[in-house]
Amino acid sequence: MSDRPVLLGISGSLRKASHCTAILKNIVDAAESRATLEIFPLDAVPLYNQDLDNESPPESVTALRQAIERAAGLVIVTPEYNYGMSGVLKNALDWASRPYGKSKLKGKAVLTLSASPAFTGGVRAQAQLNETLLSNAALLVLRPQIVIGMVHEKIRDGRVVDQETARFISEGLNDLLRDIASKATVADQEA
Repeated sequence: MSDRPVLLGISGSLRKASHCTAILKNIVDAAESRATLEIFPLDAVPLYNQDLDNESPPESVTALRQAIERAAGLVIVTPEYNYGMSGVLKNALDWASRPYGKSKLKGKAVLTLSASPAFTGGVRAQAQLNETLLSNAALLVLRPQIVIGMVHEKIRDGRVVDQETARFISEGLNDLLRDIASKATVADQEA
């Protein structure tokens, strides 16, 4: 059994050649020796409907909630659509945060990133994402925001080719793993 933490990656883009998903795949490689990063696809998660949020929610919702619960931490990458996070990501977070009082996001360490072809890198979407996560008592990694502007110039053939961007992403991963280790140490001391 490995002592490497399991991280869950969530991309806010469903596009086949998504820059957000490419960033997550690069983090999978970067984390290889220190953590396992599993990417959860949001394609099958239905639109939130409280009528369906009962003892038997849709299978994809149960899978999402279980994946979040099992993970030591999350890595979420959002594109910016109309100055905000994508609807598919907001929808997934709505499912993860319910039913009221049973949010799977509560106490979960989360590293957020945003990417956009605009020079601003999706900073407004990331602010919205962070606000949603904070409202659910997620533990955001406190560090400079990772916003990847002009992302279409920094990813080629699914690989992050801009070394400064790759370094900044790696530092963010280091900070997430540090927060997870600190949280585990505190839990061990309290036990």
